[in-house]
Amino acid sequence: MASSKIPVREQILAIDIGATNIKFCHVDRHGEMLDAIRRRPTPYPCTPARLVEVLSRRIVSAQCPKVGVGFPGEFADGHVVRPGNLSRPGGIGTEVDPGLEKKWRGFALQEALCVASQRDVRVVNDAALAALGCCKGEGTELVLTLGTGLGLALEVDGQPVMVRDVGAASFLDGRSYDEVLGERSRARDEVTWRRSLGRAVAGFAEEFGASTVHLAGGNARRVSPKSFAGSPFRVDINGNEAPLHGVARLFCG
Repeated sequence: MASSKIPVREQILAIDIGATNIKFCHVDRHGEMLDAIRRRPTPYPCTPARLVEVLSRRIVSAQCPKVGVGFPGEFADGHVVRPGNLSRPGGIGTEVDPGLEKKWRGFALQEALCVASQRDVRVVNDAALAALGCCKGEGTELVLTLGTGLGLALEVDGQPVMVRDVGAASFLDGRSYDEVLGERSRARDEVTWRRSLGRAVAGFAEEFGASTVHLAGGNARRVSPKSFAGSPFRVDINGNEAPLHGVARLFCG
């Protein structure tokens, strides 16, 4: 962990919104962590107004001029395309609320956070943020984030490529990727979870022509690259901190 003696005006506040918890950490301009990760439960029901209030309060108290945020759903050009599990009033495991989803779709989250906090806030999909934290800029790199659900991101020669949000898509036996590869399934039967993960990794790697697959998120540590021996792609294991490290790249250039 880097020295926290760096002036706060030179620090960046990194925020990773998860379906279960929101993680906060200060990083330097290289993405090195300056303090311990702090967590707070993701508030449910999670309306846009409620999330903006929770995040802006923390942003203002942190006093950092720059803030990077990972959003757990499909996100583009400052707006929410699909909110993922945030449209479930009780979080993952509860049914999608159409009214809540309607509030989220098209919501200008980045602008709302900038206005509420008076800071330079930049928001991207959480898996895309993880990619910024672990991709090396070499060839076609695929990122799978393993946590409460599944996230997917892609970089080609160091450049982010927009991909679909796969969490709610059907995967096996009528169940979604989130349901099959999320923490609940892993806790129930880790052997089956590993087997299903291997199938998903191989399928996505073939679809996107990946030369490297990065596994990130809290459950990445439960997987060994040896499980993919003989595959036509390399597998790298990254920690749960990849999105936090990636925040600095939002402000490069």
